[in-house]
Amino acid sequence: MIKIKSAQEIELMRESALIVSKTLGMLAAEVKPGVTTLALDTLAETFIRDHGGVPGFLGLYDFPNSLCMSPNAQVVHGIPNKQPLQEGDIISIDCGVLKNEFYGDHAYTFEVGEVSPETKKLLQITKESLYIGIREFKTGNRVGDVGYAIQKFTEDHGYGVVRELVGHGLGKEMHEDPEMPNYGKRGRGKKFVEGMTVAIEPMTNLGTKSIKQLKDGWTILTADGKPSAHFEHNIAIINGKPELLSTFQYIYDVLGIKSNEEDEFRQTKLQS
Repeated sequence: MIKIKSAQEIELMRESALIVSKTLGMLAAEVKPGVTTLALDTLAETFIRDHGGVPGFLGLYDFPNSLCMSPNAQVVHGIPNKQPLQEGDIISIDCGVLKNEFYGDHAYTFEVGEVSPETKKLLQITKESLYIGIREFKTGNRVGDVGYAIQKFTEDHGYGVVRELVGHGLGKEMHEDPEMPNYGKRGRGKKFVEGMTVAIEPMTNLGTKSIKQLKDGWTILTADGKPSAHFEHNIAIINGKPELLSTFQYIYDVLGIKSNEEDEFRQTKLQS
């Protein structure tokens, strides 16, 4: 059952989402060759608690850490460890926060030093597909409209769209209805209405769409060992249109990136 949120509840969700956004912004300054994903995880847990939140992933379904850290061919759900990041790696960082009984949950794929042009393009197209999908999240449209838009754009560039892992509704539970696949057919699935809140999160592989799982029961990898990218935002429908609750602006401030990609999805001015 889809749980519609009031205006007040959406603002509470925004608070949770922005702690995630600020956590990812803090980590943007720390992602570099030689750092371990376990060290980044420790920094994130401290930062989240210092900002009045609780790590949303820690202990969720028995996950052992605060961040899902997925480098290179890992798609999602990688467990932080003591392996140092290397020049040319990419690392997808997925973070969740619980505050005021509501979750925030989003992700960004970072470049570690200088990455190959092929990998850089994968990240660019995956992030662009996220906003293409968000644009379809509005009253009267359906789940399939978002999935179709992401799938068409991504596959037109020759990439594999993961099928087994999808976005989701978000609120007092980390995973609520509806599921939000990154593939689909227009006009299919549940209809979007005012007050819906979701996490849209394209997971795009440089090669095959097929995946496999490690014996740790968590880590998902591409079947062909090629890189995968993952970007995720939290969005509400307000006044019939998609409104971002999360932001990549804190990341961009650290990395010196100029972007207006979020402007069309922000009816409420972002607070510093």
